[in-house]
Amino acid sequence: MADYFVHESSYVDEGAKIGKGTKIWHFSHVLAGAEIGQDVSIGQNVNVGGKARVGNRCKIQNNVSIYDMVEIEDDVFCGPSMVFTNVFNPRAFIARKHEYRRTLVRRGATIGANATIVCGTTVGRYAFVAAGAVVTRDVPDFALMTGVPAKQKGWMCKCAVRLNFVGGKAKCEACGEQYVLENAAVREA
Repeated sequence: MADYFVHESSYVDEGAKIGKGTKIWHFSHVLAGAEIGQDVSIGQNVNVGGKARVGNRCKIQNNVSIYDMVEIEDDVFCGPSMVFTNVFNPRAFIARKHEYRRTLVRRGATIGANATIVCGTTVGRYAFVAAGAVVTRDVPDFALMTGVPAKQKGWMCKCAVRLNFVGGKAKCEACGEQYVLENAAVREA
């Protein structure tokens, strides 16, 4: 007996690896070869490609496709109808599967509803991509990204509260976590 849940309307192909405690909800499809970690929530109408990887404790909301060559680390939130791509310059009449570009979403990142992550990019640890943003280049750890194309508008705490830096230091107003800003990069103090 499986130690994960799959709704009766969903398909998990033989050869997919699903972690303990994971829940796969309505009308979703996990292809053979896909790897999904423990305690993951896969929402309605989600597709996970055979060469995709999802870490532990992720939340993948409704209408998300995680295509081949997309790797999502632990504790990532993918908002409703956000989009990953895997070909940079697609054409319906030209096969480009050999040109798939790797996309990496690092631990703890949040990708808002209807955001787009163009293939070949990395979304940094605990970064926050706002709803509707279009990411076309790498996102630094803890960065707040908004707009089309996405531009950095600040920094975020692990707890998803915006940070205020004074003299290169910030203390989160919500959780008290402390950070240092050096050379245009944020790290925990």
